[in-house]
Amino acid sequence: MMTAWAALSVLDSAEQLAGELAAHAVEGPFEVVWNHMGDGVQVEVRQKGAAEAGSVGPVSPGVPVEEWGVSFAGQHRTHWARLALPGSSGHVATEWAEEETGRGPIGWLRFLADASDLLAGTLNPDMVPAIIAQIAVPRLAAWCAVYTWPDSSGSHRPAYLWHTDESRIDDLRQDLAGLNIPDTGGSMQLGDSHVLVVPLLARGRALGAMCLGRSDRFAEDVIQYAGDIGRRAALALDNALLYAQQAEANQALQRSLLPPNDPGEIPGLDSAVVYEPAGETNEVGGDFYDLFAAGDGSWRFAVGDVCGTGPVAAAVTGLARHTLRLLSREGYGVAAVLGRLNQAILEEGERARFLTLLHGEITPVPTGLELRLVSAGHPEALRLKPNGVVEPVVTSQSLLGVFPEAAFEADLVHLDHGDVLLAVTDGVTERRQGSRLLDDDGGLAKLLAECVGLSAGAVATRIRRAVQEFAPEPSADDMAIVVLRAR
Repeated sequence: MMTAWAALSVLDSAEQLAGELAAHAVEGPFEVVWNHMGDGVQVEVRQKGAAEAGSVGPVSPGVPVEEWGVSFAGQHRTHWARLALPGSSGHVATEWAEEETGRGPIGWLRFLADASDLLAGTLNPDMVPAIIAQIAVPRLAAWCAVYTWPDSSGSHRPAYLWHTDESRIDDLRQDLAGLNIPDTGGSMQLGDSHVLVVPLLARGRALGAMCLGRSDRFAEDVIQYAGDIGRRAALALDNALLYAQQAEANQALQRSLLPPNDPGEIPGLDSAVVYEPAGETNEVGGDFYDLFAAGDGSWRFAVGDVCGTGPVAAAVTGLARHTLRLLSREGYGVAAVLGRLNQAILEEGERARFLTLLHGEITPVPTGLELRLVSAGHPEALRLKPNGVVEPVVTSQSLLGVFPEAAFEADLVHLDHGDVLLAVTDGVTERRQGSRLLDDDGGLAKLLAECVGLSAGAVATRIRRAVQEFAPEPSADDMAIVVLRAR
């Protein structure tokens, strides 16, 4: 808060300063605060949830100030600048480690805690260098260049560069071009800047370096504080790199479980698939689908649901999909395929997961499509006739991975021209809104009845939209929708 005399003496400058700082806030609400601090006034623009949004670097004010910068506390970011009051005998703090009421370690500890929170707030290895540089400037130095070593050769090109004067960044980048940065750290001279090189070391590996530059020499306490920031920055970078490597490997394995190719044109068939695994980082979950040529003028399709979600369920997904393809192309009928898949899952022992599965063989015939279907405990497959009649078309049998003695029989289903077959997983039928499920009172059949005359793609899109609109919160279950329409 400010006293009246303090506000009046710097009113015009403070208003201009507040406007400049507010102009650099990211989109969203923010708070402007003026604080009377002894012989100075500090203007702050505080914003929540902006720690990683947009440019988080400080912007040089257009009015004379004693000190300025950006500070972070959890998810809060504050652009601030201090104006000296007319006639003040003292000088507003110019060292980044000073407290609001005098020099001491508390200011440093607060800043270190804020920096640690900000570094811990991201697992994006491309964001870490930017955060490091913008933590260091202007608190530690006038400019900062962060280098990362992508391989043993050590590319000497800054991953991120920041300067208190944005207009000098391009010139600084040219000055740094080709500069040999020592992995072990040290100091050097670059033009009119004294440069402090802080190695980024984690788990015995050199991940890069943080180069700090300022016109005057670095004091011993500043060197010590820079080392503290460097150690925390290195750990944050190491964690982000490990996370990125694991995420990349996980996604590569998940992609390998998706159907490898389009089956191409299937005579007399219009088909569509919607597949959405639960979780932000999953490409494959416990639900799966497939549509492929089985030879001898027939095609196979499958839609299944493994118990659980995520990578563990995806492992069983891979076993099921590959077994279906292999046995189908070896000439096994749909019932025999499920019997052998059941045994394969049981042989997995403790890693086994039970699953539901609808597996079918598609054969074009002059009057439409002939399907041989087996449902192993799967949600009902529905047939839509051109007159709007919807009916289940397959008998549910034992689910897979539970009973060794389970035997299966195929149902013969005919799709006349214009008939639609809809197969879904329980991510659709059990979509929940409070105590109500989407498929209560035949909800899915009612949705399908509204799809008369639509293409397979339009039917799949309408069902998907209905699932999304049924409840406001994101679904916690995987979802697969397969639509087959006889042309």
